[in-house]
Amino acid sequence: MSRPVTRKVNLKDGFYIDVGGIKIHRATKKEIDIALKRYKKSHNATFLGEVKNGKFI
Repeated sequence: MSRPVTRKVNLKDGFYIDVGGIKIHRATKKEIDIALKRYKKSHNATFLGEVKNGKFI
């Protein structure tokens, strides 16, 4: 086992979905819609939102 992260994780600007506890990033809304359709077929995928300057909008 490794040590836990001690510093804050900075999120990139863009759009995020959650697939089984894992955050997936895409740069555009069109790309995230395609990914969401793909992952919903086999996983419990949810749209988290857009991130700008490290914060969800």
